[in-house]
Amino acid sequence: MSGIEAVVFDVGRVLFEWDLRHLYARLIADPAELEWFVTTVVTPEWHYQHDQGRSVAEMVAERSAEYPGHAELIAAWGSRFNESLPGPVPGSLELVEALHASSVPLYAITNFGADLWAGFHPTQPVFTRFRDIVVSGVEKLVKPDPAIYRLAERRFARAPETMLFIDDNAANIAAVEACGWHGHLFTDAARLETDLRVRGLLG
Repeated sequence: MSGIEAVVFDVGRVLFEWDLRHLYARLIADPAELEWFVTTVVTPEWHYQHDQGRSVAEMVAERSAEYPGHAELIAAWGSRFNESLPGPVPGSLELVEALHASSVPLYAITNFGADLWAGFHPTQPVFTRFRDIVVSGVEKLVKPDPAIYRLAERRFARAPETMLFIDDNAANIAAVEACGWHGHLFTDAARLETDLRVRGLLG
Protein backbone atom coordinates (compact mmCIF):
# COMPACT_ATOMS: atom_id res chain seq x y z
CA MET A 1 0.00 0.00 0.00
CA SER A 2 1.15 3.54 -0.77
CA GLY A 3 0.27 4.95 2.66
CA ILE A 4 -1.45 7.87 0.93
CA GLU A 5 -4.63 8.97 2.68
CA ALA A 6 -5.40 12.28 0.94
CA VAL A 7 -4.95 13.88 -2.48
CA VAL A 8 -3.99 17.55 -2.88
CA PHE A 9 -4.47 19.31 -6.21
CA ASP A 10 -3.00 22.38 -7.80
CA VAL A 11 -5.66 24.44 -9.64
CA GLY A 12 -4.26 26.27 -12.68
CA ARG A 13 -3.32 23.95 -15.57
CA VAL A 14 -4.22 20.91 -13.48
CA LEU A 15 -7.94 21.42 -12.83
CA PHE A 16 -8.53 24.45 -15.08
CA GLU A 17 -6.82 25.68 -18.21
CA TRP A 18 -5.13 29.05 -17.75
CA ASP A 19 -3.45 31.36 -20.23
CA LEU A 20 -3.68 35.15 -20.40
CA ARG A 21 -3.94 34.80 -24.17
CA HIS A 22 -7.46 33.41 -23.76
CA LEU A 23 -8.58 36.78 -22.41
CA TYR A 24 -6.49 39.08 -24.56
CA ALA A 25 -7.22 37.31 -27.85
CA ARG A 26 -10.74 38.73 -27.40
CA LEU A 27 -9.41 42.25 -26.96
CA ILE A 28 -6.42 42.45 -29.32
CA ALA A 29 -7.06 41.46 -32.93
CA ASP A 30 -3.52 41.60 -34.26
CA PRO A 31 -1.57 38.40 -33.38
CA ALA A 32 1.78 40.19 -33.18
CA GLU A 33 0.39 42.89 -30.87
CA LEU A 34 -1.29 40.21 -28.73
CA GLU A 35 2.00 38.36 -28.31
CA TRP A 36 3.84 41.57 -27.48
CA PHE A 37 1.23 42.51 -24.86
CA VAL A 38 1.25 39.17 -23.01
CA THR A 39 5.05 38.93 -23.07
CA THR A 40 5.81 42.57 -22.21
CA VAL A 41 2.93 44.26 -20.37
CA VAL A 42 0.56 41.79 -18.68
CA THR A 43 2.87 38.80 -18.36
CA PRO A 44 2.76 35.63 -16.23
CA GLU A 45 5.76 36.96 -14.30
CA TRP A 46 3.97 40.23 -13.54
CA HIS A 47 0.78 38.32 -12.64
CA TYR A 48 2.84 36.24 -10.18
CA GLN A 49 3.13 39.32 -7.94
CA HIS A 50 -0.60 38.96 -7.27
CA ASP A 51 -0.06 35.31 -6.37
CA GLN A 52 2.50 36.57 -3.84
CA GLY A 53 0.00 38.87 -2.17
CA ARG A 54 -0.11 42.22 -3.99
CA SER A 55 -3.59 43.61 -4.72
CA VAL A 56 -5.15 43.96 -8.16
CA ALA A 57 -5.75 47.68 -7.60
CA GLU A 58 -2.13 48.36 -6.71
CA MET A 59 -0.76 46.34 -9.60
CA VAL A 60 -3.12 47.78 -12.22
CA ALA A 61 -2.40 51.35 -11.12
CA GLU A 62 1.35 50.79 -11.21
CA ARG A 63 1.35 49.05 -14.60
CA SER A 64 -1.00 51.60 -16.13
CA ALA A 65 1.43 54.36 -15.12
CA GLU A 66 4.18 52.47 -16.94
CA TYR A 67 2.05 51.85 -20.06
CA PRO A 68 -0.58 54.62 -20.06
CA GLY A 69 -1.60 53.90 -23.63
CA HIS A 70 -2.70 50.42 -22.59
CA ALA A 71 -4.48 51.27 -19.34
CA GLU A 72 -7.84 49.89 -20.48
CA LEU A 73 -6.31 46.58 -21.49
CA ILE A 74 -4.36 46.35 -18.24
CA ALA A 75 -7.55 46.97 -16.24
CA ALA A 76 -9.20 44.05 -18.05
CA TRP A 77 -6.71 41.69 -16.36
CA GLY A 78 -8.47 42.37 -13.08
CA SER A 79 -12.05 42.88 -14.22
CA ARG A 80 -12.19 40.05 -16.76
CA PHE A 81 -9.62 37.63 -15.35
CA ASN A 82 -11.97 34.64 -15.37
CA GLU A 83 -11.87 34.75 -19.18
CA SER A 84 -8.24 33.63 -18.98
CA LEU A 85 -9.55 30.35 -17.50
CA PRO A 86 -11.63 29.02 -20.39
CA GLY A 87 -12.64 25.72 -18.82
CA PRO A 88 -11.54 22.53 -17.10
CA VAL A 89 -8.48 20.56 -18.10
CA PRO A 90 -9.98 17.58 -19.96
CA GLY A 91 -10.67 14.71 -17.59
CA SER A 92 -9.45 16.37 -14.41
CA LEU A 93 -12.77 17.26 -12.80
CA GLU A 94 -13.98 13.74 -13.48
CA LEU A 95 -11.03 12.42 -11.46
CA VAL A 96 -11.94 14.76 -8.60
CA GLU A 97 -15.45 13.35 -8.65
CA ALA A 98 -14.16 9.77 -8.78
CA LEU A 99 -11.87 10.34 -5.81
CA HIS A 100 -14.68 12.02 -3.89
CA ALA A 101 -16.98 9.09 -4.67
CA SER A 102 -14.27 6.79 -3.28
CA SER A 103 -14.23 8.86 -0.05
CA VAL A 104 -10.65 10.07 -0.59
CA PRO A 105 -10.13 13.35 1.32
CA LEU A 106 -9.40 16.16 -1.15
CA TYR A 107 -7.48 19.42 -0.66
CA ALA A 108 -5.78 21.99 -2.86
CA ILE A 109 -2.78 24.32 -2.80
CA THR A 110 -2.80 27.01 -5.46
CA ASN A 111 -0.68 29.97 -6.47
CA PHE A 112 -3.60 32.35 -6.96
CA GLY A 113 -4.03 35.98 -5.94
CA ALA A 114 -6.57 36.68 -3.22
CA ASP A 115 -8.62 39.21 -5.21
CA LEU A 116 -8.85 37.07 -8.34
CA TRP A 117 -9.50 33.90 -6.33
CA ALA A 118 -12.48 35.62 -4.71
CA GLY A 119 -13.94 36.19 -8.17
CA PHE A 120 -13.17 32.72 -9.55
CA HIS A 121 -13.67 30.28 -6.69
CA PRO A 122 -17.46 30.81 -6.28
CA THR A 123 -18.07 30.13 -10.00
CA GLN A 124 -16.80 26.53 -9.83
CA PRO A 125 -18.93 23.96 -7.97
CA VAL A 126 -16.07 21.44 -7.99
CA PHE A 127 -14.40 23.33 -5.14
CA THR A 128 -17.14 22.15 -2.79
CA ARG A 129 -15.47 18.73 -3.01
CA PHE A 130 -12.36 20.05 -1.25
CA ARG A 131 -12.08 20.07 2.52
CA ASP A 132 -9.63 23.00 2.50
CA ILE A 133 -7.73 25.08 -0.08
CA VAL A 134 -4.51 26.96 0.64
CA VAL A 135 -4.34 30.07 -1.56
CA SER A 136 -0.94 31.74 -1.94
CA GLY A 137 -2.22 35.29 -2.23
CA VAL A 138 -4.20 34.94 0.99
CA GLU A 139 -1.30 33.43 2.92
CA LYS A 140 1.43 35.49 1.17
CA LEU A 141 3.36 32.26 0.66
CA VAL A 142 3.92 30.82 -2.82
CA LYS A 143 4.96 27.49 -4.23
CA PRO A 144 7.67 26.21 -4.31
CA ASP A 145 8.52 27.79 -0.93
CA PRO A 146 8.51 24.87 1.55
CA ALA A 147 6.67 27.11 4.01
CA ILE A 148 3.43 26.81 2.03
CA TYR A 149 3.57 23.01 2.27
CA ARG A 150 4.28 23.15 5.99
CA LEU A 151 1.30 25.48 6.38
CA ALA A 152 -0.84 23.02 4.44
CA GLU A 153 0.25 20.17 6.71
CA ARG A 154 -0.96 22.14 9.72
CA ARG A 155 -4.18 23.27 8.06
CA PHE A 156 -5.04 19.81 6.76
CA ALA A 157 -3.86 18.15 10.01
CA ARG A 158 -2.10 15.43 8.06
CA ALA A 159 1.44 14.07 7.99
CA PRO A 160 3.36 14.80 4.77
CA GLU A 161 3.92 11.13 3.93
CA THR A 162 0.14 10.56 3.87
CA MET A 163 -0.52 13.09 1.09
CA LEU A 164 -0.13 13.06 -2.69
CA PHE A 165 0.34 16.48 -4.31
CA ILE A 166 -0.48 16.95 -8.00
CA ASP A 167 1.07 19.93 -9.82
CA ASP A 168 2.15 20.74 -13.38
CA ASN A 169 5.33 22.55 -12.27
CA ALA A 170 8.42 20.39 -11.74
CA ALA A 171 9.93 22.81 -9.22
CA ASN A 172 6.79 22.60 -7.08
CA ILE A 173 6.87 18.81 -7.14
CA ALA A 174 10.58 18.70 -6.26
CA ALA A 175 9.95 21.03 -3.32
CA VAL A 176 6.99 19.11 -1.96
CA GLU A 177 8.81 15.79 -2.25
CA ALA A 178 11.74 17.32 -0.35
CA CYS A 179 9.20 18.01 2.41
CA GLY A 180 8.31 14.32 2.56
CA TRP A 181 5.13 14.34 0.49
CA HIS A 182 4.35 12.11 -2.47
CA GLY A 183 4.28 14.01 -5.77
CA HIS A 184 2.80 13.61 -9.23
CA LEU A 185 4.02 15.88 -12.04
CA PHE A 186 0.83 16.50 -14.01
CA THR A 187 0.83 16.29 -17.79
CA ASP A 188 -2.68 15.02 -18.50
CA ALA A 189 -5.63 13.38 -16.77
CA ALA A 190 -5.11 9.97 -18.37
CA ARG A 191 -1.62 9.62 -16.92
CA LEU A 192 -2.83 10.88 -13.55
CA GLU A 193 -5.67 8.38 -13.54
CA THR A 194 -3.21 5.56 -14.15
CA ASP A 195 -1.01 6.76 -11.27
CA LEU A 196 -3.98 7.03 -8.92
CA ARG A 197 -4.99 3.48 -9.73
CA VAL A 198 -1.44 2.17 -9.24
CA ARG A 199 -1.36 3.88 -5.84
CA GLY A 200 -4.66 2.25 -4.88
CA LEU A 201 -6.59 5.52 -4.68
CA LEU A 202 -9.03 4.56 -7.43
CA GLY A 203 -10.55 1.17 -8.01
